Amino acid sequence: METTKRQVILLSLIESMINSGSWCGETHIQKNMYFLQTMFKVPTEFDYILYKHGPFSFELRDSLGDMRGNMLVELSSRIPYGPSYRSSKTGKALIERYPKTAQLYKREIDFIARQFSDLGVADLERLATALYVTVEEGESTIEAQARKIHELKPHISESAAEQAIQEVEKLSLQYASISA
Repeated sequence: METTKRQVILLSLIESMINSGSWCGETHIQKNMYFLQTMFKVPTEFDYILYKHGPFSFELRDSLGDMRGNMLVELSSRIPYGPSYRSSKTGKALIERYPKTAQLYKREIDFIARQFSDLGVADLERLATALYVTVEEGESTIEAQARKIHELKPHISESAAEQAIQEVEKLSLQYASISA
């Protein structure tokens, strides 16, 4: 995907997350984008690996840094926690210059932002790891998927992993029902 279009989608996600009441820290953005790409097939083409707190894209981190350098996003301090991202005036102007791109995935962006707005990092990690395992690991049963999640992330119990898998499935079904 062209860099500018990718940035417009990312800026649209940040705006939607903030409008939904999200903290909008980097981890929140990482997990929201992972769901958009993986579950909803938004073609931003960020490469993800399973990392410390679930699926993570170094490429997305670099893009956020580039966007900050180009004054498309700003950081605001949230003591005692980490910073939050928000679109700058320049970022908002970029969204306005590309209205078709901004609208193309609006339904998916708004859906995921609403679903995840009040979740903390631990919940986001659990859900994103559940999606990662169900998509990437090829385990066939919920029990096998839960065992794999627990194996990869020992601090996530098998029962919490099963619940996360069910929540991910529920999200997919919810989205399917509203987009039909």
